[in-house]
Amino acid sequence: MDGFLSEAWAALGGTGDPAVARSGPEVTLPARLPVSAMAEATVGAAGLAAAELAETRGWRRPGVRVDGRAVAVAFAGERHLRIDGRTEPSFAPLSRFWRASDGWVRTHGNYPHHRERLLRALGLDVSLDDPVPAVREAIAGAPAAEVEEAVYAAGGLAVAVRSAAEWAAHPQGAHVAGLPLLRLTRNGDAPARPFGPPPAGTVLPMAGVRVLDLTRVIAGPVGTRTLALLGADVLRVDSPRLPEIPAQHLETGAGKRSTLLDLDDRHDRARFGELLRDADVVVTGYRPGALDRHGLSPRALAAGHPGLIVASLSAWGATGPWAGRRGFDSLVQAASGIAVAEGDDGPGALPVQALDHGTGYLLAAAVMRAVARRAVEGGGWHAELSLARTAAWLLGGTPAGTAEAAAFDPSPYLVGEGRIVRALPPVDLDGGPRTWADPATPWGSDSPAWRTR
Repeated sequence: MDGFLSEAWAALGGTGDPAVARSGPEVTLPARLPVSAMAEATVGAAGLAAAELAETRGWRRPGVRVDGRAVAVAFAGERHLRIDGRTEPSFAPLSRFWRASDGWVRTHGNYPHHRERLLRALGLDVSLDDPVPAVREAIAGAPAAEVEEAVYAAGGLAVAVRSAAEWAAHPQGAHVAGLPLLRLTRNGDAPARPFGPPPAGTVLPMAGVRVLDLTRVIAGPVGTRTLALLGADVLRVDSPRLPEIPAQHLETGAGKRSTLLDLDDRHDRARFGELLRDADVVVTGYRPGALDRHGLSPRALAAGHPGLIVASLSAWGATGPWAGRRGFDSLVQAASGIAVAEGDDGPGALPVQALDHGTGYLLAAAVMRAVARRAVEGGGWHAELSLARTAAWLLGGTPAGTAEAAAFDPSPYLVGEGRIVRALPPVDLDGGPRTWADPATPWGSDSPAWRTR
């Protein structure tokens, strides 16, 4: 973990020695790539950023602990989630690998609209009860790159499986290789916003900070869930036109509230503007440029709201020929070389959605670093992260070698919340919270309003 943690802390511009108290087996997530070390480092970076922010606010700087078992359970949180004792599937039948005429393709069809676009791109009937055989036949007769482009052109999600060398030669892969792990830059001028005396009791570095959460799926919601754990008032805003997977929302929604606003509706747009006026942080997880028409580009936000902190998360990066493409962890694994590195006769996968979760904790760390810097230096701040850059970071690490993942009982790292059993948060500070103050609320069930400060 130490090498990854030092690199992450340096990318964040963190101060002091990035030391954490680590416990647990050396390897908890079975993989050829060093995913256990990377995962622990991202959680450690979030803990260090929280500790630094706590010190900025007047608490004695708390110690940070990282238990590899807690990290492994949290990174597999989707599999450990229980609703009324039942598990929920992580992937739909059309989210998988397929053999093409010259290699392999990975598709994603968890959402109904992505499933429909994939089938239409392949010339198939969208009403098929079981489309798997037809998709298998259609992809088997075509080159992987042709399937990738045809599905993308139809608004669907598919990538050709590439080795790390092939991705390095691809225009987007070459572009991503030249980027830092993350960027945290000043985004306009504004007075410093120092904090008053810290609240008594539990160490909550983000207490009193309002976060507008415009993210979906896993990475962004994991980041904002971490901010909520540490005291932030996090309000997730979704469009009523986009579907959500209920179990996915419950797994990533702890500590937050959820509301629906249609930014194309005049009244909803005005209400959103009121929320934005009083926000400290805006986190976006849509494709670069997707929210620009609503005045939500980082540049426009900085101009209209001096001192605002903006965190932008994307799949492939904010620039480069694939910047505007949709993407998910599984697709980035397939395109970047991870699937080849983890496979044998065919492509494989990491044991967890490590790019999503790891990038989520780095996002939380970047936001907390920005809050700390704004308190002292002033200014607005912009954090930029991508799943593709996290993938490059993982691929550049020392392979895990022959060490086997240790078996352990996950139950100490789970918590029951009424009908739900979920993973406990792995971020662990001296004097800090051990779980979220509130359970997840149903998707879209809350009013579009901040809590009273």
